[in-house]
Amino acid sequence: MIPADQEFPEVPIESSADFAGVPDAYQRLWTPHRMVYIENGPVTGEETCPFCRAPQLSDEEALIVHRGEHAYVLLNLFPYNSGHLLVCPYRHVSLYDDATEAEVVEIAALTQTAMRVVRETSQCHGFNIGMNQGAVAGAGIADHLHQHVVPRWSQDSNFFPIIAKTKALPQLLGDVRASIAAAWPESA
Repeated sequence: MIPADQEFPEVPIESSADFAGVPDAYQRLWTPHRMVYIENGPVTGEETCPFCRAPQLSDEEALIVHRGEHAYVLLNLFPYNSGHLLVCPYRHVSLYDDATEAEVVEIAALTQTAMRVVRETSQCHGFNIGMNQGAVAGAGIADHLHQHVVPRWSQDSNFFPIIAKTKALPQLLGDVRASIAAAWPESA
């Protein structure tokens, strides 16, 4: 048993600013872009919907890699893995069964093309494909339908996402967008 006066030895308080740029045994992952998502919480309403706003921006600003007739493909601003794409209809519709036949067909075709292009550009080993329908199902933007296309590699999982709630992304979003957009076939 530790005596009461020695139970919590005094440790000097250090500031994280004291360590900026100082090499040590830790690798720090800085993801300041995620603060927007953390601070603002879920998005609701067509007027604030990022998937309605994205097509009004340049491809580079919105991270769009391809624009179709009824749907478009963009990089996820908060990716699970490098190359994490979203396939969205232009129309503000929340549920898959409310999408038109033309939207469903194009979302499916764009998802297939996205898989081919990401496989070619990143040499991934597989994919997670899916839609979270409604906030209760985990949709961060529940009011606008979007399909996730998440590339996976055999060694892409470790303790970070499970224990530390952290994901290491080896490429900048702009670089990933440029490589995928450049590889996207003209006829798709």
